Amino acid sequence: MSPEAGPVPARDVLFVSTPTLWPGWPFLPVVRRAADREEELGVVFDALGACGLTGYRATVFHGNLFALPPTVAALLALPREVYDAPEEVVHHGWRVD
Repeated sequence: MSPEAGPVPARDVLFVSTPTLWPGWPFLPVVRRAADREEELGVVFDALGACGLTGYRATVFHGNLFALPPTVAALLALPREVYDAPEEVVHHGWRVD
């Protein structure tokens, strides 16, 4: 997936980078839409705040918020896209849903 052209929406970066703002903490639902493909659903997971795991701050796990697996291990096994920073998550087209 190539990065989306144009400016990165500040609101989405703020939300992805600030788990205390997430209404469904420890999950933040995100979506990626494009005219030439199906909508993609994902979640960002506050692994550090929820269970002390580092390295997932800018990771989008593919799936629907309402159909996530029941355990952390199963969640971490889902297909995912890993980025270096929340700005990159948004730069690659993911938006807070």
